[in-house]
Amino acid sequence: MPKDLTWDNAEDIGILLSEKHPDIEPLSIRFTDLHRYVTELPEFKDDPKKSNEGKLEAMVDRAAAPAAAACAWVRQEEAAAAS
Repeated sequence: MPKDLTWDNAEDIGILLSEKHPDIEPLSIRFTDLHRYVTELPEFKDDPKKSNEGKLEAMVDRAAAPAAAACAWVRQEEAAAAS
């Protein structure tokens, strides 16, 4: 992970946010809240005004990916157990 994060580090920021805020559902977060969480990260060094919807969506996708993978794994295990 880069020492200084910018808006272009969507994957690193998404992972970091999912670790720092495990109680937040990434797919239901408001972009205004996400923007605040990102800019409050000590590692974040970019201009807060440089964000846009696409960059915030990319962070949500990255943060949601581990949860989606876990759900898929659970579904596979349940299907295997039912057979």
